[in-house]
Amino acid sequence: MDLASATLHLQNFPHFLCSPNLFSGKISIFRNKKIKIITRALKEWWEYEDAVKRKDLAGALRFLKSRETETNSDNKDNSAETMNGCSSTGFGISDLGLFEGSQRDWEVLDTCLNADDMRLVGSAYGFLKNRGLLPNFGKFTNIAYINQFTVLEGPRDVTPAVFKSSTGLEVSKFAPKKWGLSGGSRFAMIAFLGGASFLVSQGIEIRPNLAVILGLAFMDSIFLGGTCLAQISSYWPPFKRRILVHEAGHLLVAYLMGCPIRGVILDPIVMMQMGIQGQAGTQFWDEKLSNELADGRLSGTTFDRYCMVLFAGIAAETLVYGEAEGGENDENLFRSISVLLQPPLSVNQMSNQARWSVLQSYNLLKWQRHAHRAAVKALESGSSLSVVIRRIEEAMSSGV
Repeated sequence: MDLASATLHLQNFPHFLCSPNLFSGKISIFRNKKIKIITRALKEWWEYEDAVKRKDLAGALRFLKSRETETNSDNKDNSAETMNGCSSTGFGISDLGLFEGSQRDWEVLDTCLNADDMRLVGSAYGFLKNRGLLPNFGKFTNIAYINQFTVLEGPRDVTPAVFKSSTGLEVSKFAPKKWGLSGGSRFAMIAFLGGASFLVSQGIEIRPNLAVILGLAFMDSIFLGGTCLAQISSYWPPFKRRILVHEAGHLLVAYLMGCPIRGVILDPIVMMQMGIQGQAGTQFWDEKLSNELADGRLSGTTFDRYCMVLFAGIAAETLVYGEAEGGENDENLFRSISVLLQPPLSVNQMSNQARWSVLQSYNLLKWQRHAHRAAVKALESGSSLSVVIRRIEEAMSSGV
């Protein structure tokens, strides 16, 4: 074949141009491109890791979205080369395996706690759900769907008798208790008073010291919301686990109802620093509730969902221990919102709404007991929010 014939042949069959034997120079170009991409990918990966450590949700989420866009672009380029008859020699960030199995994507949830913009938190959950990582997020947003499986069909009027027939427990079991009047705190109070009485009987004068202790406890309850006492109590294992059970209930119901969780705070000191009263807290965001309140209205469905999440901690404690101790702050928040409604709820209406919400949350947690147990175990081991959410997803997918 002469030179003219060979040139004509290549024009008629351009796919032969992809042969490395004809263009060996492309190999060195590809290597240089590969090195540049690897260097850039490593730099961006370290920037993402730094954003996660600094709790920079905006930076971490921006990186994940840009990476997804670049991955899609790489796939399109490779598809185009294949359609032109060339074997792909492209090399993208996705080929490095740094984000193999999307494990790094979960870490964006650990940056939510410091986020001031709750809509950005919602975007993080939406991004992961679109990636297929959070299939159960918002699974039970439709309360009517829950009704088919968790509560008795009929009117919303949940009397104490109906409540007991559904749960097998008296309504009083779901009422928060004052510290020292029930459960393990009662034994702690008895031990404290018994010890003080013994010392007095031995002629040891402790009344001045006791007066100081009681005075400090009173000031703690008035000015710090009981933070110091809560911090001391949190070191007692049974009390600490009860808190975990309570907060895991809030977290799971909020997650299943489609409310993005900003974080779970288990340290009373951190709670105080963030301006939140209580021994622990789960911060979640309901977009519909926020939008409706901004418009000066509140639909029944939105209020029901919010109340379910609010009373989920009480329901979780009762499910595990047979009665609730914590949840006084939850009840106070419920009352404060109920009186702001137009028209405000009456006392009887508030009681019925509370029973209905607790019943819903109780049966939902009972139905998803394995997921709640997984959340408690993850919180108990000190896992981050991303790990807790992941354990919930794994438990629900396996059903164990």
